[in-house]
Amino acid sequence: MSAKIVIAGGFGVGKTTLVGAISEIPPVNTEAIMTQAGAPHDDLSSTPDKTTTTVAMDFGRLTIEEDLILYVFGTPGQARFWFMWEDLVRGALGGIVLADTRRLADSFQAIDYFEKYCDMPFMIALNRFEGLPMHAVEDVRDALALGPEVPIVTCDARSRKESAGLLAQLVRHSMAYQKAPALVP
Repeated sequence: MSAKIVIAGGFGVGKTTLVGAISEIPPVNTEAIMTQAGAPHDDLSSTPDKTTTTVAMDFGRLTIEEDLILYVFGTPGQARFWFMWEDLVRGALGGIVLADTRRLADSFQAIDYFEKYCDMPFMIALNRFEGLPMHAVEDVRDALALGPEVPIVTCDARSRKESAGLLAQLVRHSMAYQKAPALVP
């Protein structure tokens, strides 16, 4: 049995890093070197050392049990590559919006996508960056205008253990979401 999970979020929040940290196989990346042509579109002020960007997707695999495999797909972060999202999200068990609290506004489009165009559960993962303060989860919830039904957790996308825990939380959230009764107007 297998399940598909999607990692989404803004440009440079750590999606490729998370997929690489969790994958038991060498991850498939569609990284391209950033060029001057992208400079007007890619804000590098918070990620000045970033030299590559995902142009289609990232892919990794994690075996949970001999008969349960998770396939993890990372979306591209820039709007000009969002045409890929519909194909990446199709058939997914759930999604994780990876966020950088220095740039929460970069999360809005991914959150909107999951809220308006997908009937699947998602959660928010606040990526911890070294040397930066973290904000209280409830403050982030208010800033993102999210209800209590959307889990918000913190993680270090570089940590295999924390990333695995994040995927486990999404699977549990998805199972609870599937069992919830449909709302009738």
